[in-house]
Amino acid sequence: MIIKSVKGISPKIGENCYIAENATIVGDVVMGEECSVWFNAVVRGDVHYIKMGNKVNVQDGAVIHCTYQKSPTTIGNNVSIGHNAIVHGCTVEDDVLIGMGSIIMDDCVVGSNSIIAAGAVLTKGTRVPPGSVYAGMPARKIKEVSKDLSEGEIRRIANSYVKYASWFKEPG
Repeated sequence: MIIKSVKGISPKIGENCYIAENATIVGDVVMGEECSVWFNAVVRGDVHYIKMGNKVNVQDGAVIHCTYQKSPTTIGNNVSIGHNAIVHGCTVEDDVLIGMGSIIMDDCVVGSNSIIAAGAVLTKGTRVPPGSVYAGMPARKIKEVSKDLSEGEIRRIANSYVKYASWFKEPG
């Protein structure tokens, strides 16, 4: 793993986190407890800060970044960021699932208990109301998050990644 200071600011990683051997975390990054950053994922707090809550998983190949002096990235609790997603200079509230390959651009706000579908593109400044499913390019609301989706996907995946991370912490 690469954990590196930038301009004298080092990442702060919470308790019981898993960082894959080839993940990269640099600069002004604050990560909560029980988070995981998976293979080839990059969390780059070099040009602005990145704040992550508890039980955030950043899956393989995902990139979290910001825009210099303009748009930091804030991620709430129980957030799953799918494989190869890009989360850039935005706010993601609690209990959100960001699908594989999706892109969330600067100044977007993804409301709590929402799902961004795989491959969706949220253009700059998009506001996702809480409890929404957004899909497409550019992404638009396609439906509300049902209780089944909330429990069966958003919370299940966040909890599953805490379990998966534990497998990699066990002796060998």
